[in-house]
Amino acid sequence: MRRFLLKPWLLLGLIVSLGTVSSCSKDGDGVLLFSVEDDKALGEKVAAETDSTFRAKGQLLEAGSNPTAYAALGRIVTRVLDNGKLQYRNDFPWDVKIIKDDQVQNAFATPGGHIYVYSGLIKYLDNETELAGVLGHEIAHADRRHTSRQLQNQYGISVLLSLLLGENENTLVDVAASLGQLKFSRDYETEADAYSVEYLNGTNYYACDGAAGFFIKAEKEGQAATPEFLSTHPNPGSRIQNIQSKADQMGCRNRTANSNDFNTLKSAL
Repeated sequence: MRRFLLKPWLLLGLIVSLGTVSSCSKDGDGVLLFSVEDDKALGEKVAAETDSTFRAKGQLLEAGSNPTAYAALGRIVTRVLDNGKLQYRNDFPWDVKIIKDDQVQNAFATPGGHIYVYSGLIKYLDNETELAGVLGHEIAHADRRHTSRQLQNQYGISVLLSLLLGENENTLVDVAASLGQLKFSRDYETEADAYSVEYLNGTNYYACDGAAGFFIKAEKEGQAATPEFLSTHPNPGSRIQNIQSKADQMGCRNRTANSNDFNTLKSAL
């Protein structure tokens, strides 16, 4: 009989993760064998690698080089975060960074709540409520820990744990590069859309179907101008209906954001 021995660090990591599994949700994609602290640690490593990659390309817009844009975006993000519905509002750092690429309409979040928004997405959108809706969707992926589950499914728990120990640097580069192209399951997308509505409703500020506005615009423009966001967040038709139906149920579709932050943000870019 062949015997397989786990490295001590891996065995310890699995024990710690399994010990926290009762606090993790279980769905069609399985149990997440990753603690919240693991999420934060992995997120820090992935975010550092992401920053390094885009900085080397000259595409990471540093906060110090454009404080006006970051101040405006920060106020929008904070309004969404302070909706009262996040599980990990006080656990994750929830920072946001802008990737300077006007040709890409995309946004993504790492495990642990590091948010990235492309300038192309900001310029593509028509108003602040649409941006708040898309941000709410990405925040939900992080707060509901969809990103961690997707990475666990794609790379395996042992690989992710090795990244936390500073091993497999090449894999860390791959993980960081893959975040903007992660394709979530239909269940995860539906849940993120639903939470975006709830988050915006909790702001008492934005029309809570803001994410639908993005999908409506993308659908009208057709395949020739499809934003990259739709390559990983597909099926706008049914999603528009689901978002608007939930917003109708909550009675929060008719708000108008009384803010110049979005126009300030776009002008600063």
